[in-house]
Amino acid sequence: MELHNPHYYFNREQSWLEFNLRVLEEAQDKTNPILERIKFLAITASNLDEFYMVRVSNLMELDWAGASVKDHAGLSVKEQLAVISKMAHEMYAQLYSCLNRSILPGLEKENLSFLDFDQLDEEQSAFVENYFTSTVYPILTPMAIDQSRPFPLLNNKSLNLIIELKNRESEAENALAVMQVPTVIPRILSLPSTPGGRRFIMLEDIIKAYADRLFTGHTILSLALFRITRNSDLEIDEEDAEDLLNEIEQSIKQRKWGDPVRLEIEKTMAKSSRLFLMKQFELDENDIFEVGGILDLTVWMGFSSLPGYDFLRNPPLPPQPSPAFIDRDIFSAIRAGDILVHHPYESFDCVVDFVRLAAADPNVLAIKQTLYRVSGQSPIVNALIAAAENGKQVTVMVELKARFDEENNINWAKKLEKSGCHVVYGLVGLKTHCKTCLVVRKEDDGIRRYVHLGTGNYNDNTAKIYTDLGYFTCKETFAQDVSALFNLITGYSDNKNWNKLSVAPLSLRETFLRYIKNEEKNALDGKDAGIVAKMNSLVDMEIIQALYKASMAGVRIKLLVRGICCLRSGVPGVSDNIIVTSIVDRFLEHSRIYYFENAGNPKIFLSSADWMPRNLDHRVEVAFPIEKKELKKRLIEILDLSLSDTIKLRIQKPNGTYEKVDRRGKEHIQSQLIFYNMARQAAEDAQGAENSQLFKPIYKEDEDGETEGL
Repeated sequence: MELHNPHYYFNREQSWLEFNLRVLEEAQDKTNPILERIKFLAITASNLDEFYMVRVSNLMELDWAGASVKDHAGLSVKEQLAVISKMAHEMYAQLYSCLNRSILPGLEKENLSFLDFDQLDEEQSAFVENYFTSTVYPILTPMAIDQSRPFPLLNNKSLNLIIELKNRESEAENALAVMQVPTVIPRILSLPSTPGGRRFIMLEDIIKAYADRLFTGHTILSLALFRITRNSDLEIDEEDAEDLLNEIEQSIKQRKWGDPVRLEIEKTMAKSSRLFLMKQFELDENDIFEVGGILDLTVWMGFSSLPGYDFLRNPPLPPQPSPAFIDRDIFSAIRAGDILVHHPYESFDCVVDFVRLAAADPNVLAIKQTLYRVSGQSPIVNALIAAAENGKQVTVMVELKARFDEENNINWAKKLEKSGCHVVYGLVGLKTHCKTCLVVRKEDDGIRRYVHLGTGNYNDNTAKIYTDLGYFTCKETFAQDVSALFNLITGYSDNKNWNKLSVAPLSLRETFLRYIKNEEKNALDGKDAGIVAKMNSLVDMEIIQALYKASMAGVRIKLLVRGICCLRSGVPGVSDNIIVTSIVDRFLEHSRIYYFENAGNPKIFLSSADWMPRNLDHRVEVAFPIEKKELKKRLIEILDLSLSDTIKLRIQKPNGTYEKVDRRGKEHIQSQLIFYNMARQAAEDAQGAENSQLFKPIYKEDEDGETEGL
């Protein structure tokens, strides 16, 4: 069968917008606490910002260049931009309907009110006037626009006012000015309030109310807010760059001045101001978003953490200690057997401790680690710095091209170098996205290498809100492969024989295709066949077509895809045997798990890679098998429980939209809460067993790194 039919695929951008609608659903869901809802509203808006800065900007560049290519869904560049504009405008309507008709009234019910300037009482008015005079006014910089003062270059995502003015003492033409809303002071101002409640006003409303004080001698005819979004995808000529770090530093500075790609304006904006801005930014109607409410909804992210209102948020789920490490030396725990850690239900502290203790351990000789995204106050990077200062050989691959984290990574790279670490900045044409750490330790029986591999970043902040899996082992086969991987990254090694790892862009695509085709063959031969895959995005056409062929052979395929999915399920004769699902809940689903039935002898891989061309062809990625029986059982349980979710699971329909599971007659299962309760119970059981065990056996290791009682 011909599998290139565009009707078998969804457009990538359309699928991403469908994902963002699922995020928006969480803001619309009245069963969620009100401050959780407003957080999801901010996430939806933030996602749209990045979508326009990267994806839409790339399409607009192709359109300006006159590109005639079509995507796998058969859409031209112009058609994709038209679809995006239509869906994005519909999303804006839902965003502001949710804010104005549901969330703000919901906050009112909790005695949290946002006031307009004309709603202030006498005390509040005096407070606001004093605040404007003492704090706001000195910061404001009105910028006139005329022949001698051209339209200013405005920062990406900055909030600005456009003001139309008339000189009261002359017959000159109406004048224009712009003024940025300051970002150095809070945008939400808390007002004097009655006991039991809180009142707030937006900074821009204060500025509007007193704007005439900045334009003495003029009458303000109109003023309105606008926000410009710019192309922020860095263009770096890696081949010709003599100094990659310097090249990226220079490119970051240009990010705020990229070409305009979207203009958000208040509905009250005068037509003349609107036309003026469209001309200045060279945008058309499809790129303009009129909003009837507070502009730039990302402001609500900070408000969602309002102190003193925990009862309006989900109860906290503090990460639990991993049972394998409770009251045990981390290296002896790994020697006792492979360990799987499920974040954020189990604490990321064990990963931090792995590096921190290695840095201080006199028996550790070397540490090697890849870093893609790390936090601003990264304890892992600080541990690596300490290790170098303690005389250990430390090698760190810092990926400078991690989008929107470039500046943070550059700062860490410089600090690591100054401490004596060997720092590799990246590879030409490839991003290093794998999550690997190798600790070389001198022990009584010789040198032993300890390994951590993960599906998520070495970021202690995101590890609290992303679901990921980490794997610890000291098996020699894994250690050899990770050592070879670092030699490949830092030098000119070209390893041909991998024991356990599959590495992109060398062999990872072939590994996945081989296992998919094996399931197809098994189904045709009447053997047990099935695929369950959990990932962030499914875009790669070769993988999708292999899944279609497997489905046509009778392989039952279940896909958990959080975000983009270009595969269309339920196509008669093509994807009848494929179910596509997605979970959006309080934690961001981020782990990648790939399960292949393999005729009753399941093969399970964890990976840093999604099924996307960029992961398989343009990044250094790793997939690694989980072989220990108990750990494989646990991963199967994670997949089964996720697919059994009846609260937050959505199922893809043939038209590309998603709908929640029909819960009628079904048990109410929220998988993330169950995973947390399982982690808490396991930690309590381990702590109880540790406390009650008076006689503790001594273990020796077998040849596979497992343990035997003496």
